[in-house]
Amino acid sequence: MRIVMWSTSIVVLVFSFFIAMTFGAADSGIKDSWVAITGDSPEGTALILREIRLPREVAAMLVGAALSVAGAIMQGLTRNPLADPGLLGLTAGANMALAFTYAFLPDANYLVITIGSFIGAGIGMALVFGVGSMNRGGFSPFRIVLAGAAISAFLFGIAEGVSLIFKISKDVSMWTAGGLSGTSWGQVQLLAPLVLTGIFIAMFFAKHLTIMSLNEELAIGLGQRVTKVKWALFVIIVLLAGAAVALVGNMAFLGLMIPHIVRPLVGHDYRNVLPASAVIGASFMLIADTLARTINAPYETPVAAIVSFIGLPFFLFIVQRKGQSFT
Repeated sequence: MRIVMWSTSIVVLVFSFFIAMTFGAADSGIKDSWVAITGDSPEGTALILREIRLPREVAAMLVGAALSVAGAIMQGLTRNPLADPGLLGLTAGANMALAFTYAFLPDANYLVITIGSFIGAGIGMALVFGVGSMNRGGFSPFRIVLAGAAISAFLFGIAEGVSLIFKISKDVSMWTAGGLSGTSWGQVQLLAPLVLTGIFIAMFFAKHLTIMSLNEELAIGLGQRVTKVKWALFVIIVLLAGAAVALVGNMAFLGLMIPHIVRPLVGHDYRNVLPASAVIGASFMLIADTLARTINAPYETPVAAIVSFIGLPFFLFIVQRKGQSFT
């Protein structure tokens, strides 16, 4: 059964990739897409696809995998089925950092923006978890969500204030809308090692995460160094989410949805949940980006709006189930 599931997931990913490469504002076909991917010297439409659409779709897969794995780790670490990088302050923190970067370093390149996003995401997550665990009893799923909403609003407010003072609202708003338009090979080359490294390290801690997601006292009893594992996983979350939001901006709900879709298929062992989340998250992001490019072609719909349109009902459904994940 697992072999069938994994085979189907890979087929869906490959199919989604070719659909994303084929459909769009440019008049192209499967042959053009194939030449763009494999040809040594593509010309015409195939060349346009290789230089514009191919890096965009590779980035879409990386972003989808990064946010999905980050969301899965957050849900397991906090035992909170509502955890998501976009809902728990990471995106808002990265947005604030971006505003400060544009304000004080207007000529900053993508590397500097990415580093700023890491720092901002770390600040946002630290504030949310700090506020959410202030009361006795530690983490509470709904307390964390409320803290995430409050801290996110606070950080977005700071970003808006900086944008107005320094007159950079247009630049920040374009980034916040979320999108992959204009993605270059240089950005992909920077994003890919960060995301792949983060996912690889996450897999190393998958067994520890599985035990911690069940019961932290059990993990301690089994001799796990819980504090060190938590810090390592926090760093991985910031690495994955920071890299993703540096490219696409505010992308909520993706990290919330995918782990819930994955668990009924592969179970609750994070050695299966994390790689499955990466594959299905990548496929989902490819489909969302294809819809963003084709719904109102030749104009582009923000991909964040597509994801939110699907993700908000999903979020409300989980809340209606009193926070219980799928079984």
